Amino acid sequence: MNYSIIIYIIGMILKIEAAFMLLPAVTALIYQETSGVAFLITIVLCLAIGFPLTRKKPTRKAFYTKEGFVTVALSWIVLSIMGAIPFVISRSIPNPVDALFETVSGFTTTGASILSNVEALPHCMLMWRSFTHWIGGMGVLVFILSLLPLTGGYHMNLMKAESPGPSVSKLAPKVQSTAKILYTIYFVMTVIQIVLLLIGGMPLFDTICTAFGTAGTGGFGIKNDSMASYSTYLQVVITVFMILFGVNFNAYFFIITKKFAQAFKMEEVRYYFGIIGVATLIITCNIYHIFGSAARAFQQAAFQVGSIITTTGYATTDFNMWPEISRTILVILMFIGACAGSTGGGFKVSRILILCKTVRKELHIFLHPNAVKKIKMDGKAIPHEVVRSTNIFFIVYVLIFSSSVFLIAFDDFELITNFTAVAATFNNIGPGLELAGPTGNFGMFSWFSKLVLTFDMLAGRLEIFPLLLLFVRDTWRKF
Repeated sequence: MNYSIIIYIIGMILKIEAAFMLLPAVTALIYQETSGVAFLITIVLCLAIGFPLTRKKPTRKAFYTKEGFVTVALSWIVLSIMGAIPFVISRSIPNPVDALFETVSGFTTTGASILSNVEALPHCMLMWRSFTHWIGGMGVLVFILSLLPLTGGYHMNLMKAESPGPSVSKLAPKVQSTAKILYTIYFVMTVIQIVLLLIGGMPLFDTICTAFGTAGTGGFGIKNDSMASYSTYLQVVITVFMILFGVNFNAYFFIITKKFAQAFKMEEVRYYFGIIGVATLIITCNIYHIFGSAARAFQQAAFQVGSIITTTGYATTDFNMWPEISRTILVILMFIGACAGSTGGGFKVSRILILCKTVRKELHIFLHPNAVKKIKMDGKAIPHEVVRSTNIFFIVYVLIFSSSVFLIAFDDFELITNFTAVAATFNNIGPGLELAGPTGNFGMFSWFSKLVLTFDMLAGRLEIFPLLLLFVRDTWRKF
């Protein structure tokens, strides 16, 4: 294990987090809120730790997959702990476990909250909650890669560990260039949404926070009713951008570079839109009697479907009161998730496709034992390593999910609450059903259950394995 380079990157993370906290500090200055002092204290603390860690550049730059996974996992833990400090210092969330839960929920773009009255928070705290979504959406390590050539040609190991999906591809010959392309697309789409929301009459503060939450597919609202009090136009804009941010960013790159055939050839994207379309139509028919208008029912169905499948977690209505068919579809969408290479969470559409194609291949082999059949996606054969890692991911996913449901069951809440609470946190969605529904929160869980769910949020965002490697003894051996 190359400890020196891991320490160096964590130091960089702390310095960048200090820079990020300037936004809520300025927000506090604008609204004349004393809570902003908490950010100044945390900035000083981040810099006091970060500068000594980066004072000496690592002499040994060998940076392999193991280092990449460990660095990403530790960076996200450090990022979350330091990000929780302003909540505790300002007494906005005095309980450290609650503050950590809220911050991890922000950075992992989950959007699950322990707060019952969000509107009571100062503007600077609301800004920080939403900004954590934007930071975590694309990934803070990807951000660093876009700025600095850190590791002497070993950048891909960091990107693989942080980027969602079964495989990661470069959009340019250099990983640093790929990171810049991704963040440029991310930033431009965020700005476009801000402009469209402002056109619809949304206040500037609300617009920025909402755009951060949408872009990162996070879902922290600044109102107690999430998005319900905003106009239909604003809800439609948010719906469109939630769905767009759930698309594999490779598709946008192909469109920008005028490679339209490659963009439309992406199976994952086609199935992603297909799932959204089918789910929206079924739910529209199922809830028509509630809204009394096909257009209104369709708009509400599209919003909730887009919010859940992209793992954003915004809500415009209490879908916990919808018929069972609609609720069941939404729970299924929780597990499916968005596209790989997007800011969305969940199991990912690409993994679902690989698993389905693997089953079809096995059935074909049963009928034709001597046949040689390759699993293909987008017209290309999927490497055996990717198929194997997807199968293993599914096994570990089920084990962690079932273990989490069991562990939080000691709080003695009903099964639907526990099951959907784990589904909502592990898949980085936000709201579940029943007590953890869109009108509820996660504050009723014990500190132990909150820590379990916090682990689930981190594991879900980091695709499980980077976090699990921290608990393997061989990981920490020097080479």
